[in-house]
Amino acid sequence: MAATTHTLRAKHRRSRLRTLAFLSPWLIGFTVFFAYPMISTVYFSFMHYDGFKPPTWSGTKNWTYVFESYPFFWPALRNTLWLVVIMVTLRVLFGLGIGMLITKIKTGTGIFRTLFYLPYLAPPVAATMAFAFLLNPGTGPVNSLLEKIGIPAPGWFNDPSWSKPALTMLALWGVGDLMVIFMAALLDVPREQYEAAELDGATPWQRFRYVTLPNISPIIMFAVVTGVIGAMQYYTQPLVAGKVASGVIQGAGTAFEPGYPEHSTLTLPQLVYNLGFQRFDYGSACVVALVLFALSMAFTALLMRRRGGLIQAGD
Repeated sequence: MAATTHTLRAKHRRSRLRTLAFLSPWLIGFTVFFAYPMISTVYFSFMHYDGFKPPTWSGTKNWTYVFESYPFFWPALRNTLWLVVIMVTLRVLFGLGIGMLITKIKTGTGIFRTLFYLPYLAPPVAATMAFAFLLNPGTGPVNSLLEKIGIPAPGWFNDPSWSKPALTMLALWGVGDLMVIFMAALLDVPREQYEAAELDGATPWQRFRYVTLPNISPIIMFAVVTGVIGAMQYYTQPLVAGKVASGVIQGAGTAFEPGYPEHSTLTLPQLVYNLGFQRFDYGSACVVALVLFALSMAFTALLMRRRGGLIQAGD
């Protein structure tokens, strides 16, 4: 009996070790690339640390400074939320519309698919610089064309009221990734469901609402969640657009304050870089990074819960 018990324990031990061996790549990656950075970020958010001297305990001073004294936090938060709500929504709608349009085209589908997808392959810095040139208020061809047809020319990246819409236009120009995803989802919708809806006398809008949307809703949720995460990490395009529009040439010994014009393009990721690597205030940078992480988690949880509620309602 004792030998049998010992044998069973040995088998269970070997099974646990085997399972742990299979999980070890994920556990190592999770620990090194998520758990350790997260714990370190929380730790340094309560420290005064400039990257040169050893960190010293400062309590909640970094948190108080960011939320109450640092003048750029709330504008950056508002801009980031604006991009999450407006830019992500328009990208999803535009990508879905382009995907539906191309699936309806009978001839030249490959050409149109390539034309709409190519902008997505453009490097972010080059694409932003090209847009800043096209939308230049004084010499840009877009404003020149608008003036010729009698439409008031906006200031685009030089106007606080138009800077975020200009960034949104840049994001819509590179919507090829969503177009391809939605095309695949639309082509996967069973044709017999459309045929049954047509036999029942459903209008095109009813077919879209009751046939297309339920079938592609997981893809829409994927596009929204990844879009929200991408907007929370939006850094390169607003920074490059602000630099180009302001005409500032950054050289050795100079520091560019992001957010031009009037902090209208300032985002939370830019704030993390500015605080951590330009001002050497790593504690405050960690506070902003934790706020960014909390917002991403909250948006994702809200969207997933909304998705679960829609599924239950459909059932």
